[in-house]
Amino acid sequence: MTSYLIGLVGSGIGPSASPALHEREADELGLRYVYRLLDLDVLRRPVGDVVAAARLAGFDGLNVTHPAKQLVLEHLDELSSEAEALGAVNTVVFERGRAIGHNTDATGFARSLGRGLPDVRMDDVVLLGAGGAGAAVAHALLSLGAGRLTIHDVDRARGENLAEALNERFGEGRAEAGDLAAVENADGLVHATPTGMAAHPGSPVAAELLRPDLWVADIVYRPLETALLAAARARGCRVLNGGGMVVLQAAESFRLFTGVEPDPARMLRHFDALEGEAARAA
Repeated sequence: MTSYLIGLVGSGIGPSASPALHEREADELGLRYVYRLLDLDVLRRPVGDVVAAARLAGFDGLNVTHPAKQLVLEHLDELSSEAEALGAVNTVVFERGRAIGHNTDATGFARSLGRGLPDVRMDDVVLLGAGGAGAAVAHALLSLGAGRLTIHDVDRARGENLAEALNERFGEGRAEAGDLAAVENADGLVHATPTGMAAHPGSPVAAELLRPDLWVADIVYRPLETALLAAARARGCRVLNGGGMVVLQAAESFRLFTGVEPDPARMLRHFDALEGEAARAA
């Protein structure tokens, strides 16, 4: 039986659904697949040390999450064209002694948005967060035809740098750094920061800024119903939770790790079952 050893690198990743999501799909495909959490808060080591140790230990690959999607870049030997364009990595494949970085977040978000909110207007979209996940979401939105993207980040310079990179790739004037006031005239709002996660409760947007003709997407998936989505739903907005993105990016990561095509629809069913189990255990 072909076997794989995979890890997830990030901070506060104890609640992650990734181990069970990957392992259940591997079971369906007849693969031996062990998925381990490599929590930076627990290990108390920098991301470079963790990547080096995983390589020496014989891991076949790593998923990378907050806050390491950009920090990991300098510790890799090669980047895929997508990862290089995004300036962020969420998947590392160890291949013939080399660590190769990929990014499956952009396609995961694009497919989730197309699946969950297929007909929304995107003339003017606001993105909260310019980190690794935010960069992937930004590229996905502009690739899907968003007319103008306003990026708000607590680090204004980071938002400006992302906007500059996006304009170089997609054309001048497609992206700009801005503030939350842009939500008032936007068609859609996408949230791509850790706010709303179990370890970072709360909403990044005041409920008063939300209105029924605004659609709202959140990439946080634990919990699925974040404070932002609950407020948006109460205000009459169409909403999209982070479940679809986490599953669809995981499916592409699984393919990169194994060379075997997973079944995304089945993985979505795995996720629904896992969420039900988590709710019953709470």
